[in-house]
Amino acid sequence: MSAADPTAEVVDLLRSLRLPHMRTCAPELLATAKAQRWEPAEAVRALLVEELSGRQRSSIASRRKAAGFPTGKTFEAWDNAVSSIPGPTQRSLRTLEWIDRHENLVVCGPSGTGKTHFLEALGQSAIDAGHHVSWFSLEALGALMRRHRADDTTARAIRRIMRAELIVIDDIGLLPVAAETAEALYRVVDAAYERRSLAISSNLHPSGFDELMPKTIANSTVDRLMHHAHLVLTSGDSIRLTDATTGKGVKPLA
Repeated sequence: MSAADPTAEVVDLLRSLRLPHMRTCAPELLATAKAQRWEPAEAVRALLVEELSGRQRSSIASRRKAAGFPTGKTFEAWDNAVSSIPGPTQRSLRTLEWIDRHENLVVCGPSGTGKTHFLEALGQSAIDAGHHVSWFSLEALGALMRRHRADDTTARAIRRIMRAELIVIDDIGLLPVAAETAEALYRVVDAAYERRSLAISSNLHPSGFDELMPKTIANSTVDRLMHHAHLVLTSGDSIRLTDATTGKGVKPLA
């Protein structure tokens, strides 16, 4: 390390201090600071801003990966005009204030009416706002609990899920639910009650959950789920089917 090259020395020091975002931008930023005769405090401030911004980007990317979203859909691809969810309801939910209040969201309606897309877009927005999110299909949640039941670590798995401020459970009501999957849903709903927010999509209204699972478990699950919940009903034809029949489902062949 040469004393004649202070920029290289700064870069080495930043590497030792594990400040990667500052280290990456330091050569160019310090050259700009010298050319434009910045005050020392300006240069330090600019370096610190780059490090903070880089850490925030890395945190968002890490939380997005950990969430386990199915497709990566956001509100950029969301069409308000096509959705049957009223505009004021959409805008209210997109503020994410319900997550801060530990309230739940249940979106139910026919297949293809945008339930999953809407919940995933909300989850993506929640991550951008600094929240931790976990995404499960009901089947995946049941499978997770079965694996942990084998070595008696179910409670540990529940605690890990509860690290997220928003827990999304997708696709309830498509198929009958095995007893152990119904128990897994109940345990998550019970653990989250008034402590975390749940967002659930279902082809069935919650009052019909006893058609899928034992009545006792269904009643206890719905009681806790709906106590502090926003219920959103979707309707209309399948958006996917409409896209398919109008040629929007695929790009035209050349």
